Amino acid sequence: MEKRVSLPLGREVRGELRAGELLLLKGKMITARDQAHRRLVEMLERGEPLPVRLEGETVYYAGPSPAPEGKASGSVGPTTASRMDPFTPRLAAEGVAACIGKGPRSAETRRALREHGVLYLVGVGGAAALLGSRVRSIKVVAFHELGPEAIHELEVEDFPVVVGYDLVGGDVFSHLEGL
Repeated sequence: MEKRVSLPLGREVRGELRAGELLLLKGKMITARDQAHRRLVEMLERGEPLPVRLEGETVYYAGPSPAPEGKASGSVGPTTASRMDPFTPRLAAEGVAACIGKGPRSAETRRALREHGVLYLVGVGGAAALLGSRVRSIKVVAFHELGPEAIHELEVEDFPVVVGYDLVGGDVFSHLEGL
């Protein structure tokens, strides 16, 4: 049975969720892929202000496709999360509440997520059109020149994800270790 959860995800709610639970998200999140992550970390390293607030944010590893006429969004499927692993520990330290991608994460990233109280949520790969249908509004909020890799703000409703890593060490990928 799924749980309906509103964004942003407060610390108390994050602490109650467990690996393997199906969630239906409602509220606002941002998208960011490799290049946006790289730019954000570089800006932090230079001490520059960020174009978006990361504290309490849910970051979806996705690059939305253009919206067909009459729709809020085109397809918006999750990107392989391990591609963000070089940047995730630094962004987790900035107060990100959750990140959404597909596939397992590195040991270093898992440690950083747990240390900073960040949930890892798993999006449904191969269901980009379905996920796009759950987007109510979308707008570019930073790095417009990156096209689909720009940072977008999405407002979603009944957006399905599975808790991949919870805050107490639960791991839906644990059965894959050693394969």
